[in-house]
Amino acid sequence: MVTLSQFSLEGQVALITGAGRGIGFAFARALSQAGAHVLINDLNEDTARAACAQLIAEGGQASPAVFDVTDFDKLDGIVDDLVATHGRLDILMNNAGILIRAPIEDHPMRDFCRVIDINLNAVYAMARACARPMKAQKRGRIINTGSVMSISSRPGVISYTASKHGVLGLTRGLAAELGPDNITVNAIGPGYILTEMNRHVLGTAFETSISDRTPMARWAAPEELGGTAVFLASDAASFVTGQILMVDGGLTSNSLLVESANLGASS
Repeated sequence: MVTLSQFSLEGQVALITGAGRGIGFAFARALSQAGAHVLINDLNEDTARAACAQLIAEGGQASPAVFDVTDFDKLDGIVDDLVATHGRLDILMNNAGILIRAPIEDHPMRDFCRVIDINLNAVYAMARACARPMKAQKRGRIINTGSVMSISSRPGVISYTASKHGVLGLTRGLAAELGPDNITVNAIGPGYILTEMNRHVLGTAFETSISDRTPMARWAAPEELGGTAVFLASDAASFVTGQILMVDGGLTSNSLLVESANLGASS
């Protein structure tokens, strides 16, 4: 029997990396509205505090968690301090990430490694640090932000694509590793989302090309990701692990067919 209480996150503590704005903030707001105390991670303290203030004004509970997810040697101590302060840690959302657009000849190794460090290595490091208190509680939820690039690719974003393919493999590996400890590990695969940072594409040929290739015929608003996050964090998803849930308007199910048709190409 399904009840609304299965989706409640009341009394739980959720740490969300890269949550000061954009998709991360949308995740934080959704978990806050479901009852969780959200810990807003951002490199910028002012950004984290502003995000917390907004959620608190909306009736939620939020606290800043200002640290660098690539400061790998310090993450165990940071997580220990957060657990000591808040009493528990139930949910980790690995959302921090960057994208560098460049053709391979203009994409040096240092940039490739930077993307992998933030988008993939930090996901592992954070999961490793947070698994310890979750194991002690005998329950936890780890949710990683993947992408349509976790299962597809396009030119010009090779390091991002590699990192997001890695996130999917890591999600499945962590699910197999942590399942016996009652910790589920899943990923969300956003499609093209109209955040404040990419609203400059409105009205451009790129926006139109993505809309034309998406069965829903539009880009998503950030808040349309929230329900998936709440589901995966909740008891309603207690037997869901090792999965990626695509929130892409059908893009990855249809892009090759529509793109080929638009280009007049044969399959």
